[in-house]
Amino acid sequence: MGLASDPEARHLDVERVAGIAVVAAAHSGGYASIGHLLGLLAALPAPTEAGERFWSDLWRSSGTAYLLPANLKAEVLQALAGEGTSLARQILSAVEEMTPPQRVAAGEVIGQALAESDHLPDLKTQVIGELWLRDLELTAWRVLHADRRSDDPAGRKAFLEAWTSV
Repeated sequence: MGLASDPEARHLDVERVAGIAVVAAAHSGGYASIGHLLGLLAALPAPTEAGERFWSDLWRSSGTAYLLPANLKAEVLQALAGEGTSLARQILSAVEEMTPPQRVAAGEVIGQALAESDHLPDLKTQVIGELWLRDLELTAWRVLHADRRSDDPAGRKAFLEAWTSV
């Protein structure tokens, strides 16, 4: 592998490098999902005075305060540090709390903001907003799924036995 011969590199044999690669690959989906979740939120108007009307309209239309910046701030900061499960749980709670009419109304508010910021006037705002909400919900689920606690040796053994017996 062409590893350097200096003292620090001598501790990195092929087995250790392979182990590091396995761990990185196992967690890459979770990190990518957290990044996508943050990217979706970043597409919305910033929680500043200029975006105040959007967030107020979203709260009224969705019927949930779970999506308000003040209620997401701590979770967003944790997600920026690589831990997105609490943000994902809060998002899923918000989406679950919405009735179908509230989801449609929230989609309209979100779609309007995205259409204006992304210069997509030829797409219906309701379609844009609903796609964004679906993506948000699915990505939050992916974050939780990627974080499942599969470090249990007994669970790994049972999984392997189940697949080898097929």
